[in-house]
Amino acid sequence: MGLDRTGAVVVGAGIAGVACAGELARAGVPVEIRERGRVAGGRMASKRFDGRPADLGAAYLTVSDPDFAEVVRDWQTAGLAREWTDTFVSYDEAGRREATGPMRWAAPRGLRSLVEHLARDLPVVVNRLVLGVEPGPSVDGTECAAAVLAMPGPQAALLLAPTLADATEAVRRQNWAPTLAAVLRFPTRRWADFRGAFVNDHPLLSLVCDDGDRRGDGAPILVAHTTPEFAANHLAQPTGAATAVEAAVRDLLALPDRAEHVHVHRWTYARPISDSGTGFHFDGDGIGLAGDAFGESRVQTAWRSGRDLGRALVQRLA
Repeated sequence: MGLDRTGAVVVGAGIAGVACAGELARAGVPVEIRERGRVAGGRMASKRFDGRPADLGAAYLTVSDPDFAEVVRDWQTAGLAREWTDTFVSYDEAGRREATGPMRWAAPRGLRSLVEHLARDLPVVVNRLVLGVEPGPSVDGTECAAAVLAMPGPQAALLLAPTLADATEAVRRQNWAPTLAAVLRFPTRRWADFRGAFVNDHPLLSLVCDDGDRRGDGAPILVAHTTPEFAANHLAQPTGAATAVEAAVRDLLALPDRAEHVHVHRWTYARPISDSGTGFHFDGDGIGLAGDAFGESRVQTAWRSGRDLGRALVQRLA
């Protein structure tokens, strides 16, 4: 697809980038999404093991925004999202207790399927590595009216020309924490009364989810997320952490069986730990930034950031 100077290039096909591009497309603004990966999804990532998806990134989504609730209802109607649970367990020094909170939504086909559904009618170019965003703006030499970087700030910083001072400063202010996500497949389900667990004050684990319950198929699969401190020591070789993560999960849940298979995925920029509170960034150079770094770290925040940036771009460009 070719863009003229009236269009926008969105770099990153996570939920923020797709939400932004959707607003532009519906308003008739030419737009193209460029994604370096093979599929859309971003940190709402799912990977298939023996044909079955497991969520490696976001563990679930919650809903409080009325507009996002409509999006979730559309996913539910399409059979892509379902209510999962409002109760996790919490582990801390005092032991194990139930923690009730908002309803968590899950996706039987993996959370990535939700982003793909939003992007189904949008021009997404996958396997497209963007190397640079220059004044103009231009993306890899393609001039456009606006360039949107929908990705963690440290990744956006690698693309931005230093002369794009406002955007460079905006991404510099972002701070991110890493994690390792481990998918553990066991021979049988040997745990009960458990959907997900917040793990507090643990040297290795921060979250454990029953993926069989989350997916709704009862598969004996758990997904564990590590603490940032543990992940930081294993970013160079994440597979080397598999034994330690498995041992920690088995110890936490008192599981007698070893996992048959452990897959570890590295997220160098898993979660923003700074909140600009601005919703999104858009400057006089025509550079936009969107994602959950502009609010509370949630799927809903990323969607709303992209949606709101898209609306601001429509007002500027249409």
